[in-house]
Amino acid sequence: MVLEVGRIGLWAAQRQWPTDVRTRTEIAVEVAAMGIPTLWIGGASGDLELPAAILDGTEGLSVGTSILNIWTEKADIVADHYAMLAKAHPDRLLLGFGVGHRALVEQATNRRWERPVEVLLDYLDTLDELGVPREDQALAALGPRVLEIASRRTAGALPYLVTPEHTRKARAVIGPDTLLAPEQKVVLETDPGRARATVRRSLAPYLAMPNYVNNLRRLGFTDDDLAGGGSDQMVDALVVWGDVDTVLARVAEHHAAGADHVAVQVLTDEPAGLPRAQWARLAEAINS
Repeated sequence: MVLEVGRIGLWAAQRQWPTDVRTRTEIAVEVAAMGIPTLWIGGASGDLELPAAILDGTEGLSVGTSILNIWTEKADIVADHYAMLAKAHPDRLLLGFGVGHRALVEQATNRRWERPVEVLLDYLDTLDELGVPREDQALAALGPRVLEIASRRTAGALPYLVTPEHTRKARAVIGPDTLLAPEQKVVLETDPGRARATVRRSLAPYLAMPNYVNNLRRLGFTDDDLAGGGSDQMVDALVVWGDVDTVLARVAEHHAAGADHVAVQVLTDEPAGLPRAQWARLAEAINS
């Protein structure tokens, strides 16, 4: 049985969270009280320390890792910590895994980027051997090959930096029964200039990563779209900006295209901390 993630969750990078357990727990309790069913942890570490603080401090709130990098997070360590958390908090933890990005992986590990799909399959085999249930695993997947692996070997797919059109194409690949939970970036700002400036600051690192650039090309974006921090057309397609109703309309587009769940990442001009005020605004609208 796949854990219940609900229709909409909140995504934030681990680096945005405070380091002390007490404050982490207080924030998790705050999110649970908003009625949000799932928190997604970007760039999670294999010791699952942050998911543990969230799970230990709440009842019913689910946590997903988005993602655990298969090159840097050892499968046996992940499996050990998963087993402890799954026993204490059954059906509340979804482990998202991914191959990451060549330049970052080679810098972090001193390993050559060779046959990443084979490395991924070997990693999934190891998780099977270590007893991590497939229904508690998902994959960061953009292209057809990894989407197919996600549908065959795990509970689902976690596409990142995508459009509703990608969601539609991904659903066609994975079929009707596989969890599809794309991430959607949002900016709660109605001024076009300020909103797009915030978006471009966030997009800059991704536009230097071949995985994302290749996927954007598959979606029909051109060299002109990718230049200069991104065309207005591409910026607006990837990141929805405006008032709460505009943001939720884009989320609804993903659902209409086949998403089971949408992980909402709020972008601000202060990316170091969590956007708790914006989370509260979104939650109020979602639950109204």
